[in-house]
Amino acid sequence: MPRIRTVKPELFTNERVAACSVTAMVTYIALFTQSDDHGRHRDNAAIIAGLIWPLRAEHTAVHVEDDLQQLADAGLICRYTGCDGKPYLHITGWYEHQKIDKPSQSRLPVCIDHHSEKRCGTCKGTCSAIDASPRGDFSEPSPNTRRGLDRTAGELARPSKEDAATGPGRQEPQVHSTGPTDARASKSAGHARFPEASPNPPRNLSEASAPGSRILDPGPSSPTGRTAPGAPATAGDLLAEYIGSCAQRPPGDVLGHLGRVVKKLLAEGIDAEHVRSGLARYAEIHGHPSRLPSLVNDAMNARVPARSAAVGGSGHRAWTNPADAAAYAEEL
Repeated sequence: MPRIRTVKPELFTNERVAACSVTAMVTYIALFTQSDDHGRHRDNAAIIAGLIWPLRAEHTAVHVEDDLQQLADAGLICRYTGCDGKPYLHITGWYEHQKIDKPSQSRLPVCIDHHSEKRCGTCKGTCSAIDASPRGDFSEPSPNTRRGLDRTAGELARPSKEDAATGPGRQEPQVHSTGPTDARASKSAGHARFPEASPNPPRNLSEASAPGSRILDPGPSSPTGRTAPGAPATAGDLLAEYIGSCAQRPPGDVLGHLGRVVKKLLAEGIDAEHVRSGLARYAEIHGHPSRLPSLVNDAMNARVPARSAAVGGSGHRAWTNPADAAAYAEEL
C-alpha cells in the first residue's frame, strides 16, 4: 500500500545519488512511497515498474532493473535474500531519514546483514536464520565419556569393583538375551578386558607412490582463455570478448544494456556463434545496444546468391557460345 513520505532537500546534493542516472533517482524516491514502514520491498523489477512507472511504457522492467542495480552499487539500497528464499530490498538510510509515527509491523523478512536485531515478518520475531546462541568450546571434555576409554594401562591391569565381584571364586550370572539391547548390555561387561581384533587388515603403506600426475589428461600448462570444448558460451563470455575487441572499455550503462540483450538472445535458443558474429559487427558500427538483435538476425539469415551457388561459388560466368546447348542446360 503506498504511503506519504518525506524527501529531504539534501537528497539532491548527495554525491551517491548524483552518481546514478535521473531515472534511477526517480525510482529511488518512488521507493519511499512503496516500501513498508521499515523501508522493505520485494526485489522484483516487473512489480516495481508497474507501481512506479505505470504510464511510462518506454521505461520497462529491464530499465527498472538497471535502476535498482545502480542504486545498489551506490549503496542506497540493499538487495538481499530473505529467510524464505525470495529476493527483497530495503533502503539503507531508512531509519535515519524517515520518522514514522507508530510504524506497523513488517510482513517481509529482515536483512540479517544490516538489521538483524529488527523483527522479521516471516519468523514473527528475531529471524530464525540467525544463530544467536553461543557456540560451545570444543576443548571442554565431554561429560558422556564411555567407561573403559579413560582408564590407563595401570587401571586396566587392576581389576575394578565390577571385575572383582565376578572374580575366579564367583560365577558370573547368566544373562538371557531378549533382543539386541540385552545383547549389547551383556557384551559391555567384559569389553575392556577382552579387546577384539579389527576384522579389517591395516593398509599397507610400504608401497611406493607412482611418480607423475594422477590425472590422466592434465591439459595444457598455459591456458588460452577460451571456453572448454563442448561447454556453451555464456553471456559473460561473449561480453568479455566484445570488451577485449574495443580500444577503450565502454561505459557501464552500455555494457549493462548490452549484457541483458545478449542474455535474452541466448535464452531464446539462438546459437552463440550468431550472437558472436552480431557483436563483431556491432563493434564496427557501434550505436545503441538495441541494434544488436538486428545484427544477429543478419548473421543468422544471411542470404547466398543463387547464381553464385550454381556456378561453384563464383559470381562471374565466362562467355559461352549460345549455340552450345549443354552449357545452358541448368538454366533451360
